[in-house]
Amino acid sequence: MKDKISKIANRQLRDFRNTTPGMCFSDRDFTLEIGEAYAVQDALVSLRVKEGESVIGYKVGCTGPGTKKLFGMQGPIRGTLFKAEMHFDGAEIKENQFCNLAVEAEMAIEMGQNGQIASVFPVIELHNYIFRGPTKSLAELVANNGLNKGIILSNYEWWNFSAQFEKKSTLSLEINETKVDFGDLWPMAGGPSSSLDWLHSHLAEYNKKLSQGDIILGGTALGLHRVQSGQSISVKVDGEIAVRCFVK
Repeated sequence: MKDKISKIANRQLRDFRNTTPGMCFSDRDFTLEIGEAYAVQDALVSLRVKEGESVIGYKVGCTGPGTKKLFGMQGPIRGTLFKAEMHFDGAEIKENQFCNLAVEAEMAIEMGQNGQIASVFPVIELHNYIFRGPTKSLAELVANNGLNKGIILSNYEWWNFSAQFEKKSTLSLEINETKVDFGDLWPMAGGPSSSLDWLHSHLAEYNKKLSQGDIILGGTALGLHRVQSGQSISVKVDGEIAVRCFVK
């Protein structure tokens, strides 16, 4: 089993670096169980860390109605976030560095001491939006790190204590100043705590835990949207721009 996981992880890393992620899933006889998929993700994370990258947190994915409808799958799932793929408000993103670049409007969580929430803030999540298997599966989603290939952080003025986001607010996504999606801030009724509770429990199964300063993507009630060169992307909270990026 260990040799199988190592072989797949090394292939996944090569394909990821070549901007052709998940090619093994296009092989007719390739199969992977969900537990094996997490083992592949973790092995790939270890390879990237050995190459000098650093982990800054996790994503909770496939939680809201938008992604569930799009993927036809029931989550949640976990992905891993890397510092090298962290960008800041107003960043220019090169389309050719992604495989089918897609974005989501989402809320993120900054972890404080003793597993408490320090702050929450809006982000744009970046994706390699590709499934290669004959049917979409959670195993492919997990092994490909939840399709994640980075985040755009909002300015620190938006990094508010969670209590300030407990009121009913609307998160929206605009492409070239046209609203393409909107919904609640959080995908689950319990808000950020629901995503964190699941992630705490899930990570414990893999002998992992959250640390102070970790950034957690809490999932989104909105869908995933393809974008291309020449477009601008804005995420708004109650109509006010919180974070933007530009595709080159």
